[in-house]
Amino acid sequence: MKNYIHLYPAVGLVPLAVAQMPSIPSISLSRIISSSPRLRPSPSSSLKYVSHLAAVHCSSELSLREKPLAQPEKLGAFQKLPMVMPSIDILHSALRKAKRVSPTKGIANIAKRERNRGAKQLDALMKELTAPLRDYTNNFPKKHYLHSYERALVELTIGIGNYEEVLGKVDSLRKKVISVGKEHASFCAKSMSKREAEERLQEGIDKLEEIFSLDGIAVDQLLNIAKNLRAMPVVDLEMPTLCLVGAPNVGKSSLVRILSTGKPEICNYPFTTRGILMGHISLGYQHYQVTDTPGLLRREDVDRNNLEKLTLAALTHLPTAILYVHDLTGECGTSPSDQYMIYKDIKRRFDDRLWVDVISKSDLMQESHVSFMAEEVDRDDYEMALYQNMGPAGALRVSVKSEDGLSELKKRVHELLTRQMDKIRSSEEKRAYD
Repeated sequence: MKNYIHLYPAVGLVPLAVAQMPSIPSISLSRIISSSPRLRPSPSSSLKYVSHLAAVHCSSELSLREKPLAQPEKLGAFQKLPMVMPSIDILHSALRKAKRVSPTKGIANIAKRERNRGAKQLDALMKELTAPLRDYTNNFPKKHYLHSYERALVELTIGIGNYEEVLGKVDSLRKKVISVGKEHASFCAKSMSKREAEERLQEGIDKLEEIFSLDGIAVDQLLNIAKNLRAMPVVDLEMPTLCLVGAPNVGKSSLVRILSTGKPEICNYPFTTRGILMGHISLGYQHYQVTDTPGLLRREDVDRNNLEKLTLAALTHLPTAILYVHDLTGECGTSPSDQYMIYKDIKRRFDDRLWVDVISKSDLMQESHVSFMAEEVDRDDYEMALYQNMGPAGALRVSVKSEDGLSELKKRVHELLTRQMDKIRSSEEKRAYD
């Protein structure tokens, strides 16, 4: 009997291993067993009951230990952001609802009734103000759970640290409203007369209104953040994607319009795209994505503006194939020599990507055979001279105006995206095998 102990009079002997389990609260079990005569089982049934409790508890603990850690969000988190109300609308709505709160029925004493009404209205005002703030802080995703591309978008479009800072200010406002609301509700509940209760109520309302008017700017900032992030294009990582890259005004937007359903504005000044626009290509039963990107200039990364960094973020964090667009006519505002240096840098960074080179505005090149040879070059630099004359080896010449080369371009894009689809499937199979 050394492996059994006497746990409870009503239970009798139970296995020592079960009795020693720290997960079974002895006092609670004793109360359950002794609370009613009908709950006092026989020793044999009690042993089964305790063993069952132990098994259930072990199972629950095991399931808790096996619960997976929170995984990063997939792309599309921005479209799930809660709708944010302007701070002035939250305040006015809360004031209206709080003023409709009545005192508890049955209070005959006027002072007591006024104290009760004031405390309840301040409590209601506090809750109406903080409820949406709590919803925002809980439902805006933590940045470290976002996809790496979306994290880059947050930092580049809003600023490094601004997203977390604004959410922190909203939560601080919520805590301040709760603290002040409870304080003034308490003052109101301790009033000695009807007049004092009314004054305490008005003081509390004025204080909460002042706090929300001053610090509510954080809510309006969050509203603007949500608008900007929600407008970002949704990218499907399982769908082959074509990314158009090049210097400003080389014709990327025109080609996006030709290739996809996307219709970005076409203007002849740098960074006309103003962000990353998403379109789609339908070839048979297969759908593909195509992204237009802001133009890149010849400069170091530390000197790039946020629009250029958006382009690099798309190439860095998304599994894209690249359609690189060159303009050798000199009309885009970036010289062929600078385009060559930008091209070499991007090609070096992303040499593992599937790639197609396109020379745009071929109709202008045919009209002026020397326009793209105008600038002086070092003839010893054979690659530079060759690029200025012919562009990259194997590049396709196209013209949106005359439609030259567009059919061949669509054919090459189709072949490129088909290979990109095979590459994505191969990566998925490798991850599944690993």
